[in-house]
Amino acid sequence: MDKKTEEFYIRLREELNNTSTWPGEYLYKFIVPTDPKKIEEVENAFDNMGAVIKTKQSKTGKYTSLSVNVTMQSPGDVVEKYIEVSNIEGIISL
Repeated sequence: MDKKTEEFYIRLREELNNTSTWPGEYLYKFIVPTDPKKIEEVENAFDNMGAVIKTKQSKTGKYTSLSVNVTMQSPGDVVEKYIEVSNIEGIISL
């Protein structure tokens, strides 16, 4: 992980710690190329967590957005999940 990305996650963790109560609901938003395998990889990352996942395909059908609403235990857990899914090829986190 490069220094800029590491600094982003440190700031995110601090911001979440200061603005939210934990455990609490967190909404992840991702965009992936429309490929059933990529969508499944994101869904599998949240398997057995009680996540509510909504998908929506772009107008052209080239990309799919995923909104994942899930209860997380701490800001650190939120960041760890972002790092985990960042390994999925072509994923964009919003």
